[in-house]
Parts: sequence; structure tokens; C-alpha cells
Amino acid sequence: MNIKLVAIDIDGTLLNSKHEITPEVYQAIQDAKQAGVKIVIATGRPISGVKSILSQLNLLDEGDYVITFNGGLVQETATEHDIINEGLSYADYLEWEYLARQLDLPMHASLKDGMYTANRNIGKYTIYEAQLVDSPVFYRTPEEMADKDIIKIMLVDEPEKLDAAMTQIPTPLVERFNVAKSAPFYLEVTPKHVNKGEAIQQLSAFLGLTMEQTMAIGDQENDRSMLEVVGTAVVMENGHPAIKKIATHITKSNDENGVAHAIREWVLD
Repeated sequence: MNIKLVAIDIDGTLLNSKHEITPEVYQAIQDAKQAGVKIVIATGRPISGVKSILSQLNLLDEGDYVITFNGGLVQETATEHDIINEGLSYADYLEWEYLARQLDLPMHASLKDGMYTANRNIGKYTIYEAQLVDSPVFYRTPEEMADKDIIKIMLVDEPEKLDAAMTQIPTPLVERFNVAKSAPFYLEVTPKHVNKGEAIQQLSAFLGLTMEQTMAIGDQENDRSMLEVVGTAVVMENGHPAIKKIATHITKSNDENGVAHAIREWVLD
């Protein structure tokens, strides 16, 4: 068994379409952990949206790690000690907040303690995200965000409106930031060098592992960076067609225990 670390996305990957961890997926993860494999949840969600999952999967022991905010935050789960904590500046926030207003897109900033929006009429996908990840939502004007430690920004709207707006984002802005969709209605913005792939590389180096000893399982564009750097890239059957093109393996869908299949087929076999 060569793989020593498996990074797993949550939505559309770990969870089925009912937002559940199936018994098959649970058991495969427990068997891998028992075999000494590091199981690392790697998600765009804030830490608040991962805690219950870490608890369900018994990933709160010393030596367990989690990647949140698309790589902006990497923590040891038992102590919540930060291994990586990189975010956006206030100037970055103002730039994207102004653009969101120009494009007529709801926007919120993600921090450790919750989600902050300057939209008086809070976007429905901001509310959906808050419920999904068990995060409070705070209304703050742009002026009131000056002292906040912003890890990630999200532009959220109906898929067709978001797709149309993406074509209007100035190229220099796209080049200066890491901009990727994590769902049809979510566009996530992090610093240029911050992504799941960079987080996995840094965590692997911290643990003394080579990239050949790592595997990642994902389904969307915001998983591309980690799928491109790991030794074994596994994409879900329900994954985005463009992401499937870079896969080492295609596993079953998230409704067919695809994570369990991947672990048993390419890690524990």
C-alpha cells in the first residue's frame, strides 16, 4: 500500500445527494485510518461546516488534519491549531465587493466566525450556504469590514446569471486571484496561491510525505488544483466532465458509495 494520505472533497463526493455519509463510506474511511492512512477532508466550506462531519468520521484525534476554505485554512483537528492560515486583504475585499455590485451579484465574505455580507437583501444562496455549513450570517457595510480576517469571498446566484457574469470579470482580476466554481451557484475567490492543491502539498511536506503517496477524490472545478498535484487523482462519476479528463481513475458516483469504492480499490487493495 503506497498511498499514505487521501484528501476528500465533501459536497458531491463524500456526501450523497441526500447530504449523508453512507455506512459503506464510513467503514472504508475507518478501515483506511486504522491502516495508518491520513484521511483529510478538503473543502471550500468554513470550519463550522465540517465539524459535525469530522466527528461522525472519527477524525478529531491527534494527528488528524482538515483543509477548509479551499485551502485558505489547514488545521490539526484535535487542537484547532493552524498549519496554514492565508486570506484576503481589505483592499481585495473592496475590489470584489465593488465588482459584485456592478455585476448585480450577491456576495459574502467567509471568516472563521461566520459569513459577512453587505447585501441588505441577503442572497438566497448566501442563506442556503449558511444553513448548509451551520454558519451565522452578519450584515456589515464595506466600511465595517476593515478589521476582519477574510479567508474567502463567494459570489452567489442562479447558475445562468453567475455564468453570464463570469464573462464580465476583468481578466487582470482573474489573473490576480484564484477564482473557481465549487457548485453551479457558487463562485469562490481566494488569494492566487491559495487552493486545495497548494494546501495538500504543504501539508504533505509537513508530514514528510511525497506527492506520490497522496490521493485526492473530488468532483468540481475547485478540486482541480488538488487533483493535478496528487499522485493519484480520483474523480467521481457525477463529476464535472472537464475534471474527469485529468483523472487517474473514475470512481462510482456519490450515490453509489464512490469514495468507499476508491479507497478499497486504490488504497487498501
